[in-house]
Amino acid sequence: MKHLVLAACIGAFTLTTATAVMAQEPAKKTTTTKKKASTKKKAAAAETAAAATPTGEKWQCELGNSLYISGDMLRDEVLTVHWQGKDYKLPRQSTVTGADRYYDARTGLDLVVIPSKAMLFNKNLGQRLADDCQSAAMQAGAAAPTQAGGLRAPVTSPLLVAPAGGQPQQPSDASQQSAAPKQ
Repeated sequence: MKHLVLAACIGAFTLTTATAVMAQEPAKKTTTTKKKASTKKKAAAAETAAAATPTGEKWQCELGNSLYISGDMLRDEVLTVHWQGKDYKLPRQSTVTGADRYYDARTGLDLVVIPSKAMLFNKNLGQRLADDCQSAAMQAGAAAPTQAGGLRAPVTSPLLVAPAGGQPQQPSDASQQSAAPKQ
């Protein structure tokens, strides 16, 4: 009987000790997790601070909004658009309208650039984020630096303007006679 009581006491002691040790281990893990979380938060804050400083050309939009575009619209296939404190990589999409379009399906951001302005949409939310965005050169009267505009030949003189001599050129009599049917 003494052995049975002794075994019960040892079992109870072992059980309480094991429970106390088990209760302390998760507390140690939580402290380690807290340290890792605070390190991740610091890294995210540093990354956000780095992203908060916009790079590229500033495009002023209506309602006081602005966005920054990094990259060359005439040749780059991916532009970086800085919008409301974040940088977004937008790949070029082909269009049939002649507008330059940069769209990222993951974020839903869609930048459409036509010669007179740029517009920023969020396709995931189905709304226009910014409209009538223009660079400083566009505000001075230049067209947007679009790839479609760069591919067009520059217009040196309109087609229906008289030459500098003042008189429009008339076809010569020889060309009229050769064009006339022979009888």
